[in-house]
Amino acid sequence: MREDTDIGGPARAFPATRLSLIVAAGGPDEAARRHAFETLIAVYWKPLYGRLRIRWQIDSEEAKDLTQEFFSAAMERGFFDGYDPGRARFRTFLKVCLDHFAANARRAANRVKRGGGATILPLDFAGADHEFARTGNVAEVDAEAHFRQELARALLGLAVDALRAQCETENLALRFRLFEQYDLDPAGGPERPSYKALAALHGLPVTQVTNHLAWARREFRRHVLAALRSLTGSEEEFRLEVRELLGVDPP
Repeated sequence: MREDTDIGGPARAFPATRLSLIVAAGGPDEAARRHAFETLIAVYWKPLYGRLRIRWQIDSEEAKDLTQEFFSAAMERGFFDGYDPGRARFRTFLKVCLDHFAANARRAANRVKRGGGATILPLDFAGADHEFARTGNVAEVDAEAHFRQELARALLGLAVDALRAQCETENLALRFRLFEQYDLDPAGGPERPSYKALAALHGLPVTQVTNHLAWARREFRRHVLAALRSLTGSEEEFRLEVRELLGVDPP
């Protein structure tokens, strides 16, 4: 994704329940619990895997096992049930949980393999390791900065997926395609096309390209902020996370 993609500005609507994902992860509805955990795993697995590699200096294979085991144990034992938004940010709470889990695993002479019966999302450890290889010496990477970076990337990825699904549902695929071509930048891809080039490619007037992109960016901002609200425990935390993760003033 291009670094200059605008994620500031007003948002249109937010979830009514601020702790929707966190509460659902500990709630009685099995389907809601599963969905909440799958979303939390999708957002946090890579930052937590990176924390194990960097802060705990754990090798790739053991870190993969611990990441899977941590989320499996979190689902089975209800790790998140005790989260109190008045005491810490959710990501701080999550890192503390992981650190306790890693410390216990390190102390155990023979760590018991977990995961039986728990369905964990497929995790792209190969891709994460490839990115680690580009950083050089893992021991020299700032663990907190890496965690924030990976969390922000996961958050923006969720928003892209939400925008894509919205456009498919509302029969607005062309708007997402324009947003994809102009604002999403695959690694090693071509330079950003001009509005004029996109207009010619899709047989549209330039003004329509402008309008479609403006709409897509507004909706993208809305999805980013809505996702972040569902992952925070208070208005104060939400505003701090907007500033720290997204680098803009909260709405």
